[in-house]
Amino acid sequence: MTIAKNTPITLSAQVKQAVDQYLAQLDGYQTTDLHALVLTEVEKPLFEATFQYAGYNQTKTAQILGISRSTLRKKLDQYGLS
Repeated sequence: MTIAKNTPITLSAQVKQAVDQYLAQLDGYQTTDLHALVLTEVEKPLFEATFQYAGYNQTKTAQILGISRSTLRKKLDQYGLS
């Protein structure tokens, strides 16, 4: 896949590429619970990046993510980001 220098790669394309690479590394071995694995692997960096982007402001971060502040606080605690 050739992409021009200034063409942004969509998030879904990046996730697809990562999943393709993960499955290729399995080299024929079976895997289970891939859905849960991907959600777990994606959620922490999503909260980290968004929290940083929002200047560590919980209200702004919650708004960006479209979740309540109480849910955000629980997730930040869960991932040791508070």
